[in-house]
Amino acid sequence: MLEFLKNIMGMKGMTDQVIATDFLISTKSGVINTALALTESATPELRAELENQLFQAIDTHEQISDYMIAKGYYHPRSLKDQLQIDVQTANTATSLAKSK
Repeated sequence: MLEFLKNIMGMKGMTDQVIATDFLISTKSGVINTALALTESATPELRAELENQLFQAIDTHEQISDYMIAKGYYHPRSLKDQLQIDVQTANTATSLAKSK
C-alpha cells in the first residue's frame, strides 16, 4: 500500500486530470438526467427550476471542458490527440495497479 501511495503522490498532474475527467463525466450525466427530468415535470414551477439547474449544469460543463482543454487533458476537436491521451491514461492506470 505504501508503494502505491508513493506512486500516486508523484503523479500530481495525472491526479488533476483524473479528478477533472471524473467531474466532467459527472456533469455530463447531470445534464442528461436533468434534461430527462425536465421533460417529465408536471408543474410550471418545477419546469422552471429544472430549466435553471440544466443551464447551470451546462455552464459548469463548459467551464470544466475549457479547463481541461487549456491543460491539455481533453481534445474534443481531435480524435487522434484524444486517443493518445486516453491510451496514456490507461497505461498509467495499469502500471499503478501492477505496482500495488
